[in-house]
Amino acid sequence: MKFIEFQSHIGCLPNLKLHYAEVPKHILEKAGGVGSRHLCSLNSSEKFHCGLVALGEGRGYIIVNKKRLKSLHLKQGDEVQVYIEPDPSKYGMEMPEELEALLEQDEEGSAVFETLTDGQKRYIIYYVSQVKSSQKKIDRAILLIKNLKTMPPGKFDFRYLLGLPPREE
Repeated sequence: MKFIEFQSHIGCLPNLKLHYAEVPKHILEKAGGVGSRHLCSLNSSEKFHCGLVALGEGRGYIIVNKKRLKSLHLKQGDEVQVYIEPDPSKYGMEMPEELEALLEQDEEGSAVFETLTDGQKRYIIYYVSQVKSSQKKIDRAILLIKNLKTMPPGKFDFRYLLGLPPREE
């Protein structure tokens, strides 16, 4: 698959508090199905990394965050031209240089990181990449990988990863 272009609309899932571009059943099948990773552009905007998520009845959706909706002047119900192509990145999003360098230097941390699910890896990559300062990216990468290496076996715990106390039950 090289790329796919199709007309869609902006929908909303109020229970999840998110907006999306709907992917029709025939496009979802052609694009690789639920869980496949892509680069997406809406109305010829800058491309962004996305995954195809199940919507029901064979359809799917691409999450469109509030910032992107605002920058494109889109709202629920608006028609949108969607362009998707396969995502060539290893993790489904760009790896920050700071995290990549840390994983190259820390064999144990890298080994544990590679045992995670793709979604867990993307969470770590996303969390590190959300700050602008290179030093803050380094600090976040060190914190996450240090906590990842000491995380008790079994259930992956985001709070533990971030150095937060467990939720009170």
